[in-house]
Amino acid sequence: MKTVQLGSSDLQVSPICLGTMTFGEQVSEADSHAILDHAIERGINFIDTAEMYSVPPKAETFNLTEKIIGHWLHAKPSQRDKILIATKVAGPSRGMPWVRGGSPNLTAGDIEEACHGSLKRLNIDCIDLYQIHWPVRHVPAFGIRDFDPKMLDACAASIHEQLEGLGKLVKAGKVRAVGLSNETPYGLGEFIKLSEQHGLPKVASVQNPYCLVNRLVENALDESLHHYQVALLAYSPLAFGLLTGKYDASGTVGPTAPQNARIAKFESVRKQRWGRESAWVAARLYNALARDQGLTPTQMALAFCYTKWQVTSTIIGVTTVAQLDENCDAWGTTLTPGTLDAIDAIRAAHKDPAY
Repeated sequence: MKTVQLGSSDLQVSPICLGTMTFGEQVSEADSHAILDHAIERGINFIDTAEMYSVPPKAETFNLTEKIIGHWLHAKPSQRDKILIATKVAGPSRGMPWVRGGSPNLTAGDIEEACHGSLKRLNIDCIDLYQIHWPVRHVPAFGIRDFDPKMLDACAASIHEQLEGLGKLVKAGKVRAVGLSNETPYGLGEFIKLSEQHGLPKVASVQNPYCLVNRLVENALDESLHHYQVALLAYSPLAFGLLTGKYDASGTVGPTAPQNARIAKFESVRKQRWGRESAWVAARLYNALARDQGLTPTQMALAFCYTKWQVTSTIIGVTTVAQLDENCDAWGTTLTPGTLDAIDAIRAAHKDPAY
């Protein structure tokens, strides 16, 4: 698996990235360490985490995933030279009092303090990619379709202030490259413009959802990514399991889904985009198409992301080594022009239900 350049940064990452938000909730520490070891064996050099993880977010597991990775690195320090670590500072945290007291803001000081906490938990001296998990300002994200100017907060930290906080970390050698997550074309453009105007770090990547039931990246963000030379890190390529086919027989993505599935286990997930009936209906059509083409649903869904020009690295989240192998084995799968046409036909009829 050859590495690829992350935007215009000097980071060379594997086109498959291991997402770790299940570590500490669905996956034990011992199993998490086994998955990390095997990921390196499979050629993955890119690990993504966040101060907020495990998911779903709660006080009991806040910071736990970073700690699990840090314990692994403490036990096996030689692994540090084999990987690039990406983590994220949580955005405004209304409703989550365990994150900066539930602050509705994210100041430069908050970013610096959060980074120092992540460094300590991860047991490293420098974070390779440090990302803002979600914007400070109100944006359409996490199932919200429309922008509402009435929701904007004039007291929120500016993009310039956030960049200054990130810039201090880069200058101090605590961070190599900076990125965004759950961002919009407008937000990315502002970050790029202000970095150029003030000599601050340029955004290397944007981590947004991208999969068969959510292709909103193609509605203008991909144009921005191309012209600004910013990488897309595609998360939820399997749509929280909808595109694996494991819900197809259940008739619903609600509580009757497989008992160990995140959508069945966590009500907060079902209430967001992945739990919508419209998303499940579209996913079943994509899964049926995959089987008709002699592929598993997982193979087709991952091959879609793995081969799209928009995607630099696809973030896979697994709970077992076997799932990791299945996702890695899909690398190299190509989709025929007829299959791609059929995918586009389903999208034309069902749009992007997991927006």
